[in-house]
This record gives sequence, structure tokens and C-alpha cells, in this order.
Amino acid sequence: MPTTEANDRVQLVFSLFDADGNGVLESDDFELMGKRVIAAVPEAGDGAKDEMLDAFRRYWETLVRELDADGDGRISPEEFTAVVLAPERFDATVDGFADALAAMGDPDGDGLVERAHFTALMTAIGFQRPNIDALFGAFEPVAGDRIPTVTWADGIRDYYHPEKAGIPGDHLTAGTAR
Repeated sequence: MPTTEANDRVQLVFSLFDADGNGVLESDDFELMGKRVIAAVPEAGDGAKDEMLDAFRRYWETLVRELDADGDGRISPEEFTAVVLAPERFDATVDGFADALAAMGDPDGDGLVERAHFTALMTAIGFQRPNIDALFGAFEPVAGDRIPTVTWADGIRDYYHPEKAGIPGDHLTAGTAR
């Protein structure tokens, strides 16, 4: 059974992925979001940027294949709620997305994401700064104000699991208007 927190997380993600603000998700939203995200860390390598764009495209392709109930090539908020009800349909897509985003945050390849890169990427996605800072802190930064890439990727995976509550990702919905 999805938790209240999971429903809040899904509503927030929908609003952020609706990059053009027209109330539905479309292919163009994922292209726009992907371009904003790769621009956030210009020093990331071309391979990481390409993988990030591909992850956004795969995310869209999975959504439209799995959720577009009326076949109109758009995902409504109502269709998107199925992410919470059947997360196993999205595990592989979320895994790829999580790994690609964490890799974007680690342009030097040392396995650690610096706060500045984390903040830039999360801001490009559209999260609010106080929530970003709270999430980074919840990941328990190590020396040099960095978090392991695996910690961030695992946190993204947890974000999409409807049975989870009290996870670091819940900091992203605290105080947000829905």
C-alpha cells in the first residue's frame, strides 16, 4: 500500500517533470529537463551527459508505454499515479536514471558528489533550495562536504518505492505546495 509520503513524492515529481507547465507530461518535457540537467554540470564528461539524456528519454518511453491509458502520447496526473501503484514496472528505468544522475554529479569520477554539483543538478530539476539542502544533509556528507554517488543513487531508488516512509527523499516534499 502506498504511503502518504509516496503519494506526495509522486505528485511533486509529476509537477517537476511537467517542464513546460501545461499539466501533462510529453516527450518535449523530458528533452527540456534533460538539457537543463546536463547544463547544470558543464564539466561532466560527454559520456555522462549522453547517458543522462538517454536516461531521460528512456524514462519517457517507459512512462508512455506503461501509463498512457488513452494512447494520446501524453501522461496525465491521473495516469502518472500508477507509478506508485506498480513500481516494479519502472525499476529498471529508475535504476538507469539514478545511476546517470549520480554520475553527472561526479564529474571527476572519484565516487563522490560535491554539494555544489548536487545542488546544481537538483535545482535544474526544479527542487527548492531548502529541500535540496535538507536532503543533502540527510545523506550524511563525508569529509569535504560530499556524498557517495551510490548513496545518492540508492536514495533516488528509494524515492520511487511506495511502501517507504521516513526516507531522506521525503525532505524534498517538506513544505512544498501541492
